[in-house]
This record gives sequence, structure tokens and C-alpha cells, in this order.
Amino acid sequence: MVQQMSETTTPSTPGKLKPDKPHHHIHNRFRIHSSHSRLTLFSSLFLAFILLLFFFTFTPPPPPPSTTAPRRVLGDSWGGSHWEHLVSKSARRSSASGHTVLVTGAAGFVGTHVSLALKRRGDGVLGLDNFNRYYDPNLKHARQKLLERAGVFVVEGDINDGPLLKKLFDVVPFTHVMHLAAQAGVRYAMQNPNSYVHSNIAGFVNLLEACKSANPQPAIVWASSSSVYGLNSKVPFSEKDRTDQPASLYAATKKAGEEIAHSYNHIYGLSITALRFFTVYGPYGRPDMAYFFFTKDILKGKQITVFESPDGGTVARDFTYIDDIVKGCLGALDTAKKSTGSGGKKKGNAQFRVFNLGNTSPVPVSELVAILEKLLKVKAKKKILFMPRNGDVKFTHANISLAYRDLGYRPTIDLETGLKKFVKWYLEFYPSGSNKKGSW
Repeated sequence: MVQQMSETTTPSTPGKLKPDKPHHHIHNRFRIHSSHSRLTLFSSLFLAFILLLFFFTFTPPPPPPSTTAPRRVLGDSWGGSHWEHLVSKSARRSSASGHTVLVTGAAGFVGTHVSLALKRRGDGVLGLDNFNRYYDPNLKHARQKLLERAGVFVVEGDINDGPLLKKLFDVVPFTHVMHLAAQAGVRYAMQNPNSYVHSNIAGFVNLLEACKSANPQPAIVWASSSSVYGLNSKVPFSEKDRTDQPASLYAATKKAGEEIAHSYNHIYGLSITALRFFTVYGPYGRPDMAYFFFTKDILKGKQITVFESPDGGTVARDFTYIDDIVKGCLGALDTAKKSTGSGGKKKGNAQFRVFNLGNTSPVPVSELVAILEKLLKVKAKKKILFMPRNGDVKFTHANISLAYRDLGYRPTIDLETGLKKFVKWYLEFYPSGSNKKGSW
């Protein structure tokens, strides 16, 4: 060990230091190391410069389009002092004895007519509608313009939007809710079943939650459907008949709505009235209804499909004109008793009712076509087929004795009279739909 150290660190003779011979390989290593360090330093500085330049000049690309609608927050589509002013103004009553009514589905067929009737008689009316694309939104916006001219503001929003509903009830102390928003249509349920659960069940529960938490709690009148009678063969259909055999998902969601409504009535003291509509028709109606698309196709010379029952029997409907339905809706609102709860707590038993609203005069679909041919002065190209198993039922017929007794409901418009009014509106609203106008 000592010998090794002397060879490397000490002189060979004590007291004297002999100079070592120069080690060129060591100096070369130092020069190489120094050059490498300078190169590393310059490289690092250059890289830092490039990164800084990239950071200050790079613009990220836009994100890919979302397949779902962005979540709405307060302020981007509703809220604010101007919005609250429009809401309050629309809901203001012009009659001291009038109601203050929130109408959901206000830009829909029945919703528009009910809102106009309420406003005309002095009630405060605020509309709510999501303007979905189940059928032509242009028709819904045309109805919205009618409402605007009458002084009814329609909030664009969804009944599944809890914060929006809470805000509406914070701004306006509604005395009544006319709940008409729903995913309609029997056959469409086979294509998009989730939309029925989303609107007719989840949306209804969300609305009931807002109502039960409101102070004061409003009385609720809502649209059920004659479809709940399903496969019931007893006619005319009575509110006491069984409704546990729905023939379509749409009917099942409406039946579920009736049961859900009963639970909120029982637990929270909400006053609730369900109205079972029977085949409503008239001006500004729904394009997915037979009378509407029959009119369209007959005028265009297209073939229409008329169904018969599998046993060769007649398919008939209890067609009910929109003005008669509106009278029933207003009668239900006017006779609805106050809810008994407050802030989500029940303080007593509350009113719970179910009514049929129909015309009591079923008409075969073949007769509907004959009346349209007469009014349009065009012969229909008909194709007769057996009714498919897609949720439709063979026959509907309303027993309206209960509505007659409790609501003063008396339908007065027969099918030919009502269709005459509809055809007149149709030819004015769709002037390019035919080269030939009907007579009336």
C-alpha cells in the first residue's frame, strides 16, 4: 500500500520533489471535458429558448365536437335581471281572481292553446319548453310567436333542469302548474325508448320535487293519456277500469306517472289532477298524428296507409277537438284545491283526481279519411293493412260522466266541424302544400 502511494503521490527521495513528466492524455481529457460542458450549456440554452418560443406562440387546436349538449349553468341561457323581468311580467295576473300558472310544454300543441286561453281570461302564465326535435321545431316556434303576441313568455329549458325549476319558483309564487311537457307518440317509443323515460318519468319526478319544495306548494294538473287503458276491452273506458295492461312504452310511462303522482300526493300533500286525453286534434296540431299526415300526403298525391284490426274489424278513435280539451283543462285548474304541504312537509290530506277528456263518439279511421277527402276535394290513394303490433290499440272510447259532473266538461265539436277548422288552418300555414284548396 505504501509503495503504491509513493509511486503516485510522494517523491522518490525524501525532502526533494522531482517534477513529473507531463501527462498529455490527462490534459486532453480536461480539454475534451471542458468542450463537452460548453456544448451541453449551449444546447440547454438553445432548448430553453425554443420551449419559451413555443409556449408564447402556440395556439392549441379546438377540442373535438361533443356528442352531448353542454350542461347549462345559470347565466348562459337564463337568469339575470332582464330575464327575471320577462318571467315576472308574463306571470303577472290581470284579474284579481286569476291564477298564476306555470305551463310546461307551452310550445306544444295543447300547451299553446291552454296558455292562450288562460292569458285571455286574465291569468298569469309562464311557459316552459325545451323545443326538442321530435317533430319540426319551426312549428313550435310558430306557436311561440302566437304566445309572445299574447304576452306569454316561454322559457327555453328542460323539466329535468332542477336549478332552472328552482329559480322559476323563487321568482314566481305559482298557484298552479299545468304540466303538459312529455315525449309523445306511441310508435316512436320503439325507436327511442330512453326519451320516454327521460321526459315522462324522470322529468315528471323532477317537476314534482320542485313543486313539493315550493312555498306555497302549487296545485298540479297534468296530462296523462287514454293510452293507459291499453288492452282493456271494456268500453267506454271509465276511470275505474283497470290500467295495468299497457300496450306501449308510452302508455307504460303515463301509467307510471299516475302512480308516481299518487305517491307525491300521499307523502307531501300535493294537490294533483290527471287528465286522460283522447286523440286530440285541431289547428297547430302535431304532425305525427294521423289526421295531420293524412292531410299532407293526400294533398301531395302520396299513398296513405289505413289500418284494420287483425280480425278485420274497424279501427276507431274518440277524436276530441282542441277547444273542448282546453275547456276541460281550465275546468280542472279552476276546481283544483290547494296543496296542503309546505316546504316539502305534508300538513293534511290533499286532493287527488283522474278524469277522462274525450268526445264520447268514436269514429272509424276510414270515416276520418272520407271527411278529409271531402274537405280537400282530393281522392286519397289508400293502402289497407292489418294493424301491426307496435303499441297502437284497436278502439278508444271515453266515458266522461265524471268530468261532466265535477268539471262541467261538455264537448261540443264533432269530427267534421273540427276537421274543417284544421284544414283551413293547414292550407293557410302550408300554402305550398297543395295547388288546390278545399272548400268550407
